[in-house]
Amino acid sequence: MLEYVTDADDPRLSDYTRLRDVELRKSLEAERGLFLAEGEKVIRRAIGAGYPIRSVLTTRRWLPSLADVLGDALVYVVSDEIMAGIAGFKVHRGALASMERLPLPSVERLLKGGARRLLVLEDLVDHSNIGAIFRSAAALGVDAVILSPRCADPLYRRAVKVSMGAVFSIPYARMDDWYEGLSRLREAGFQTLALTPDQKATPIDTVKLSDRVALLLGSEGDGLSSHWLEEADQAVCIPMSATAMAAGVDSLNVVAAAAIACHGLMRNTGQA
Repeated sequence: MLEYVTDADDPRLSDYTRLRDVELRKSLEAERGLFLAEGEKVIRRAIGAGYPIRSVLTTRRWLPSLADVLGDALVYVVSDEIMAGIAGFKVHRGALASMERLPLPSVERLLKGGARRLLVLEDLVDHSNIGAIFRSAAALGVDAVILSPRCADPLYRRAVKVSMGAVFSIPYARMDDWYEGLSRLREAGFQTLALTPDQKATPIDTVKLSDRVALLLGSEGDGLSSHWLEEADQAVCIPMSATAMAAGVDSLNVVAAAAIACHGLMRNTGQA
């Protein structure tokens, strides 16, 4: 169903309000149970993953490219100028879609789902990093992701965009108990490996991996908390070159480290 809108302040467009105001968007999206998908490819992946469409915001030029997947969805059609005014930036991918969130599975349900390789993220707060890590995890065959309570939202627009929709293809759950979270993993039979820049830790590519492994990644600034480092079965590292260490380059950013570690995590699974 097409509706042509000529005013950026039209209340029908309230799902798309002030997209660059992170705190406002987080509260609005939580209150309404929605998230935004940007661009044709991401919108298609969200629909394919089963997320219902609330509405789509686009211009006349982009209507044909989405016609086959929108069905009878509510589509607001605006001019390029209004689109840029609403979004606060030029939407290069042609469309925004307001999608309904689906209920997240519990951590217990996720652990019982047959996953063999998990990423467990502690207090990563940058949406771009979350999106990039999900993209690496999905590409390299990780089965699921578990988030600590304070991690950023994988369905926030920036995370979805950076992941290119990978957040829709890999199951994830959010812990409700950070302190006891790792004990639940061990009870479910997971070997817990804590990734650290400390070069005294065991190189990840030399660790004997069990059938079920959970790799722990810490926050952008401080890394893993001392509690999780102590609670993990083993601390592991990505070996750095001696030349880099001598030059003061002693670690990788969390996104690069996650990609390398995910590749190492998939040893003996037939997917690496």
